[in-house]
Amino acid sequence: MNVKTSAKVKTQVKTLGDAASGAIEKYFRKTVEHEAEVIKDKDAEELHQMRVGLRRLRSAVTGFAPVLDWPKEASERKIGKVGRILGTLRDLDVMLESLQNRYYPNLPADEQEVLDEALLTLLKQRRRALKGVRAILEHKTYELLKKSIEEWLDKPKFRAIEHLPIAEVLPDLLLPQVSEFFLHPAWLLGTEYEDGKVKVADDLNESAVEEKLAAEGTMLHDLRKQAKRVRYLMNLFGDFYGETYEVYVEDVKAVQECLGDIQDCEVLGEFLTDFVDRDLKKELPKLAGLLAENRYAAWQKWQVLQRRYLNSEIRQGFRSALIHPAVEDAAKGDAPQQN
Repeated sequence: MNVKTSAKVKTQVKTLGDAASGAIEKYFRKTVEHEAEVIKDKDAEELHQMRVGLRRLRSAVTGFAPVLDWPKEASERKIGKVGRILGTLRDLDVMLESLQNRYYPNLPADEQEVLDEALLTLLKQRRRALKGVRAILEHKTYELLKKSIEEWLDKPKFRAIEHLPIAEVLPDLLLPQVSEFFLHPAWLLGTEYEDGKVKVADDLNESAVEEKLAAEGTMLHDLRKQAKRVRYLMNLFGDFYGETYEVYVEDVKAVQECLGDIQDCEVLGEFLTDFVDRDLKKELPKLAGLLAENRYAAWQKWQVLQRRYLNSEIRQGFRSALIHPAVEDAAKGDAPQQN
């Protein structure tokens, strides 16, 4: 009996080198195709797509590092620097969009007046950030980065393990990053030990959550960054796994997104507090309340995922999915069957 696999699973096993060059080319092309429009600054989505392309390119370079003979002019650090400069502009776009569309319509007139001034300040910051983006994209170091990647793609250079079948080494590429994800201390935020087991506290009210985030929220932000690394790395290899793998990818994405919502509220709150230069709850009580409500809603979503991933069976299922690429089953399915 043949083993059924996802329709997108490739039955022809690729080498590690093939997979590396394919991923790098895909995300490099995705990055540069948005470059001209980013410089024109007509559509914020172009910036978002270019930033995503850079992140995934960086993940590919990092994830395939053991097999790559990679040019130093296009190092992971240099790709990251470009991404951070674009990220500053993107973060301002997100703040502007959130304040204008999500919060502004729900505020009383006096708070809207204060927010009008805050939005003008953000727009000034955005103009400075846009200059920074245009400067880096027109700088010779960025041109050299692109040129070195183009030359590498013309004649890819690898280390000795390039000919290993990708299915044999996928677990070795994925498990280290996933292990870091599982071992992150943020999973224990808002938990207690009861009868030798970790229990997620389900009695924290909005005020208690605010205090906990103020004291230890940086841990969640760090876990969000690790979730992002894991997600982008796993996205590189979706073609080699089945549906169960995709469920875990979606879980990691959900962790990234709900922790991102918490972080976005924190960043907005910090900006507004600095802007009014006093207690935000007194100066903008309605807006401060909305920010707290949204943080608490995101926290509750986080707790659902926290409970799920503090379950040892779920973590073991995740590891098991990584250890058994579906491409192996496909190869077995194509092999002659013995009685």
